[in-house]
Amino acid sequence: MIWLVRRNHKEGKQMTSNTGFKVVQPYLFFNGQCEEALSFYKTALGAELGPIMRFKDCPDPEGRAQAKDLNHVMHTSFKVGQSEIMASDGCSNGKSTFEGFSLSVAVQTEAEGERIFGALSAGGNVMMPMGKTFFAPKFGMVADKFGIGWMVIVIPEGAPCQQ
Repeated sequence: MIWLVRRNHKEGKQMTSNTGFKVVQPYLFFNGQCEEALSFYKTALGAELGPIMRFKDCPDPEGRAQAKDLNHVMHTSFKVGQSEIMASDGCSNGKSTFEGFSLSVAVQTEAEGERIFGALSAGGNVMMPMGKTFFAPKFGMVADKFGIGWMVIVIPEGAPCQQ
């Protein structure tokens, strides 16, 4: 987070909305699979990867002591479109469980929706196949191979949010 705040501060970007709310960003803990997840999201979503900070780079001995593996990722971030997602291996204290939320990806075309849904489905669990709904030409839900829930929606033509 420090890297993101510094970068945005240096670039003069505002970190609050016009309503005064700060930016809300998901922070995902992969418990030893962070680098694999980054590679997966780079391929599946075209994610742009940020710098990686490893536990071995932490100047605080207590911070280093928390890691099972000093080469594990202490902090990183990746961008999907305009959204920035932060990630870490955490302290690798067991299997990651991602419950109670999903990340949503909105795309312009059915072909792009199918491509992204197919890529996220590889090794994962399709919860709702891509298909036509009353609110979108195509929508589907999948938990990827890391257990992250994703909703892929094709924005309806003429929708106010379409740009």
